[in-house]
Parts: sequence; C-alpha cells; structure tokens
Amino acid sequence: MQDVIAALTRAARNLFEPRIVAIVFVPMLGSLVLWIVLAWLFWDAWTGGIAGAMTSTTVAGWLQGWSATWVIDYTAMLVVLIAILPAMLVTALVITEIIAMPIIVKFVAERHHPDLARAAGGTVIGSVLNAAVGITVFVLLWLFTLPLWLTGVGAVLAPVLTSAYLNQRMFRYDALAEHASREELAQITRTSRGDLFLLGILLSLLLYVPLVNLLVPVLSGLAFTHFCLTRLAAARAK
Repeated sequence: MQDVIAALTRAARNLFEPRIVAIVFVPMLGSLVLWIVLAWLFWDAWTGGIAGAMTSTTVAGWLQGWSATWVIDYTAMLVVLIAILPAMLVTALVITEIIAMPIIVKFVAERHHPDLARAAGGTVIGSVLNAAVGITVFVLLWLFTLPLWLTGVGAVLAPVLTSAYLNQRMFRYDALAEHASREELAQITRTSRGDLFLLGILLSLLLYVPLVNLLVPVLSGLAFTHFCLTRLAAARAK
C-alpha cells in the first residue's frame, strides 16, 4: 500500500515536468478526436445496424404494436454510446503505450533510479502480445458485466474494475520491459498482483473527475512505472 501511494504522489508531481507536460494531453485528446470523427462518419450506420438487428426480436414486435418504435432507436443510440466509452479508453491507453511510455520510462529511470541496471527482459513483440491479451480480456469483461449497468452500484463498479484490470495489464509490462529480466518481470508481476490492481482501481476512479480524466492515461503510465521500478530496485537490493 505504501508503494502504491508513493507511486501516485510521485506521478502527480511529474505531471508538471517539461518532458511530461509536452505529452500529457496527447493520448486522451487524440482518442477523443478519433472517436468523434468516427462517430460523425459512421453514426447512422452503427445505430441503424443495431436497430435493424433489434427489429426482429419479440420485444420489437410488441413495441411496434404500441407505436413505440422510437424506443428501439434510442436503445440503439445508447448501445453505441456504451460501446464507444470503452473504445475511447482502450485507444487512449494504446496511444500512451506507443507514444508516451518510452518517454515516461526513460524519465522515471533517469530521475529516480539512475543506478538501476537494464536487463531488457521485455520485447516489442511481448508488449504487443501483452496489450492484445489485455484488450481481449477487457472487452470480454465489459460485455459480461453489461447487465450490471442496469443497477445503480454496478454501473459504477463494473467500469472501474474492468478499467483497473486493463490499466495494470497494459502498463506493468512496459514499465519493466527495459530494466527487468524475464524472470524479474514475472516475479514482480506475481508478487505485486494485489498492489498493481489497487493502483489500477485508484487511477480508474480518476476517470470520473472532469478535466482530471484527460490526464489519467499519462498519469497511469507514470504511476505504474514508479511502482514497478521501485519494486524492481527493492528486489535487487535484497
């Protein structure tokens, strides 16, 4: 728990560093622009496809009998919006992983762990595979927990927990890839699983804070890099 709080505190301070300020808004704003453009281009096709699929259901027939087909149209729009939200998060994290993480890892290592030797246990292919697995599991979890959106508490908890999983899965590998060996990477991931998930939860909660949520992808990269490199340095010091 102490390492989690320390990682968040250091990450928040680093947001004001010139190298970090230069990239801090890129992931989330890039994701927003991308999905706004895609929605503008394909909104009618997306909502029309979903509405068309719904018209063949028994409920649709009942609604048509009551002249309430507008419910189908609004439901289709809601489904598209619910689908876009996780897609925006995934896109922002992927942009962070590609553009920001190399800068973040170099910055944190130079500033806070200058003597930490590099073992290069991670690879580009490993990073891609790790991200692919994380995104796939995230999508499955999101679909599985969709019914919870109909409940008050579930509508908050489900996105937080699924986002927490994706956060820690995406960033833990890249945070350690350059400095940890393959054995150290696996060991830290295994022994710190609970703290990694807790850090993911705390960062996911910030997605609900207006304006602050624009900083969350880069803040997450910083926090996980601080946490993982601190654990790596402690493991080597034993």
